[in-house]
Formats: sequence, structure tokens, C-alpha cells
Amino acid sequence: MISFEEELAKSGKLVYTTVGVSMNPMIKQDRDISIISRPEGRLKKYDVALYKRPNGQYVLHRVVKVRENDYVILGDNCASKEYGITDSQILGVLTSLRRNGKELDLNSFGYKLYVRARYAHFPVRVIIARLKRLARKILKR
Repeated sequence: MISFEEELAKSGKLVYTTVGVSMNPMIKQDRDISIISRPEGRLKKYDVALYKRPNGQYVLHRVVKVRENDYVILGDNCASKEYGITDSQILGVLTSLRRNGKELDLNSFGYKLYVRARYAHFPVRVIIARLKRLARKILKR
């Protein structure tokens, strides 16, 4: 089986169906097809990056802050940010998304509005995650 890195090096892009719920509701497992291309230069805020964690896990999450030497990255459905993701870990960037045979325009006003609204919603996700943990603790007693 060819790795993501090998496929990107060979063809310049990777077409696959994602696994997991961290990018819900934008990208849904077993429904959407993500097209990832090799990055051209540094990523920008709100780009969706495919990167590889030191443990070998592949992750597709959104850049929420570009820093001088690294990025802060967050899944659309996650309650915690990931810090210190470097350019050497970045394999590609989402350039296209297909849903039900139709390509979504990642440059459209609607998409850009979704991205900003989803990130603005982040503090609420953190509060909800904390309330869920507290509720689990209470219910275990």
C-alpha cells in the first residue's frame, strides 16, 4: 500500500475519503472526498492541512494561527488546539472537497463565512466539553 507521502510525491495530489469526526460538520466520514495537494509555500490561516504527528498518525485539521516557525491547528469539531505543528510535518493542503458528486467552492463567500463562524464558535465548544467532563464525573459518583 502506498503512503500519503508517496502518493503526494508521485502525483502531486491525494484523493481520499476521510476517517473520523474531527472535521464535522464540514467533512463527514464515508461521505465526502477530500482532494489534498502539496502546499506551495507556507499555509494561511483557515487552510485545512494534512499533517503527520510524531506518532505517525495522519490528521486533517484547520490552521487557526500562523506563527513564525509553526502553526496552531484545530479540527472543526474539536475542543482543543494543537500547537507547534511545523512545516516539516505538513504533507498537503485541502484544495477541493466533493460531496454527493459536486465540488464545493472553497473560495466562495458561503464557505468563508462557515469557516469564520465555526472558529468563532470555538469558545462554546470548549465550555461544552468541560460541562460534559463534569457531568461524567458527577454521574460516576
